[in-house]
Amino acid sequence: MKFANPLIPGQLIKRYKRFLADVQLQDGSEVTAHCPNTGSMLGCQPESARVWLSVSNNPKRKLPYTWELVETAPGVVACINTAQPNHQVRAAIEAGLIPELVGYTVIRPEVRYGLEKSRIDLHLSGHDTLPDAWVEVKNVTLCEGGVGYFPDAVTTRGQKHLRELISQVEAGERAVLLFCVNHTGIESVRSADHIDAAYGHLLKEAAAAGVELLAWKANLVTDGEPNGSLALTQAVPVTFG
Repeated sequence: MKFANPLIPGQLIKRYKRFLADVQLQDGSEVTAHCPNTGSMLGCQPESARVWLSVSNNPKRKLPYTWELVETAPGVVACINTAQPNHQVRAAIEAGLIPELVGYTVIRPEVRYGLEKSRIDLHLSGHDTLPDAWVEVKNVTLCEGGVGYFPDAVTTRGQKHLRELISQVEAGERAVLLFCVNHTGIESVRSADHIDAAYGHLLKEAAAAGVELLAWKANLVTDGEPNGSLALTQAVPVTFG
């Protein structure tokens, strides 16, 4: 999976009001970019960090620039655009990259399900032998010592998703929580119990109930052939502390 157009490098000045970021471009000009991330972005907005923006030619957009990538440490890159993971995971499934999800012929996004009125990120059907798979995708960008932690802030919504996935397993279907690792410094994933202990407890319950936990890491490339890359390329382990 690649970016539609070449990315534009710059330097982060500041993020503010959650959805806005001021960036200095290489020619010295300053632009305000859309920040497509409602989370805390813990560890992903260091002062004066190198960043990469995409640009839209849509005249109806108030802000043509979108913040996509950030260098969190020298040579270490993270994708902060939370609209990307669902596309990354779908592309990997369609390419047959994820062995556990090979064989499904129909993929539908944002399907309503569950007692708590949720929407699943990806619903897979049409497998010859396996039941439908309900795939919830989570973006992982918080890195501490090579370990990726989720969530980076307390998430009641994420807790709800775990309960819904457990219910799908109890109903005889497959439920998959897939961590999309969008940080090149991460080598394994675990729940951030030190941030959201309730989520960590529910994640252990979900695993015990039969919810499948997968994690795939993206090869984040800022430029090159042809416009940089977001492709998932490597499975990494999900562990419990």
